[in-house]
Amino acid sequence: MAHQGTTGVSRPAASSAGAAEADLRKLTPVRLWLYAVAALIVAMVVVGGATRLTESGLSITEWKPVTGALPPLSEADWQAEFDRYKTIPQYEILNKGMGLDGFKRIYWWEWGHRLLGRLIGVAFLLPFLYFVWRGLVRGPLLMRCLGLFVLGGMQGAVGWWMVASGLTERVSVSQYRLAVHLTLACIILAAIVAVARSLSPKGQVSGGTGLRLAARGLVLLTLLQIFAGGLVAGLDAGMAYNTWPLMDGHFIPPADQLGAMSPWWKNLFENALTVQFDHRMIAYALWGGCALNLRACRNAPLQVGRSAAVLFVMVSLQALLGIATLLFQVPLHVALTHQLGATLVLIAATLHAAGLSSAQKPAAALPAAA
Repeated sequence: MAHQGTTGVSRPAASSAGAAEADLRKLTPVRLWLYAVAALIVAMVVVGGATRLTESGLSITEWKPVTGALPPLSEADWQAEFDRYKTIPQYEILNKGMGLDGFKRIYWWEWGHRLLGRLIGVAFLLPFLYFVWRGLVRGPLLMRCLGLFVLGGMQGAVGWWMVASGLTERVSVSQYRLAVHLTLACIILAAIVAVARSLSPKGQVSGGTGLRLAARGLVLLTLLQIFAGGLVAGLDAGMAYNTWPLMDGHFIPPADQLGAMSPWWKNLFENALTVQFDHRMIAYALWGGCALNLRACRNAPLQVGRSAAVLFVMVSLQALLGIATLLFQVPLHVALTHQLGATLVLIAATLHAAGLSSAQKPAAALPAAA
């Protein structure tokens, strides 16, 4: 039997835990790098929201992942870009007669959005290669980071797939593709935060099955709400039914209005009334779920209770922002704050879920620093 110290912890176990914690502290630069990339993704989501709200997302009609990093550098270049924009339906139907100065205003939003995407790619890839070379990122952590990089590449392709939907027969992008693009960005955000959290020297706190499933369920429900928000944005559904808590005089609109389209499933994605109603109902479910989760965590370890409380506060503030966005008919600054709030709620939900484990996980199970 191992000799026990006065604290009741066996010396070999204490020694192992101390070594594991030291290994994780060596991974602090990796953890900070991942959180920095997560912050850039948050900025990307907000700028993407501004690009949509200013109707700027179709101003660049070609996908040039490398050469497109440079904006037009001469008046001739600007005129060429403008001439390409004039060939799409959005110009012909919505912006006919727009001058070059007006085009430049919408162009810079879209160019900035794409530049941020490129910056995220560089900010991820170069430190990643350095950390691999130094031996800090290897084993399971290496595979997780490679997975994140692949998802990032997919996001770029999905972004162009979204833009392409608005270049021929529409004056805006498909709400389906917009919702997928937004949700994939947030899935990447949640994944990178979870990986970063796994490298924290604080470690995880043992939680029961119920708490762990509830925490993970809240992450999924948050992502579902973000997808629903993408549909609302794509349909401009927030511009109508600008009352709360009633919609057109009803808390639950009549069934013939919610199901006006045929087949029935199209209402979930194309009926502005139904899409906004679903977004409201998911918000109520998320708020209630976070309230119940906070109550369930009242006897949990302090770390768990705090993260549950932070999540509940964030969801409550986000709900108020959503109501304000609706009542004031989607003003730019309020709508962008609401979009920022969605990413912060997702981060809070992810950190809460990632801080729970089925049992005390030894830090040594993670890749050790060289």
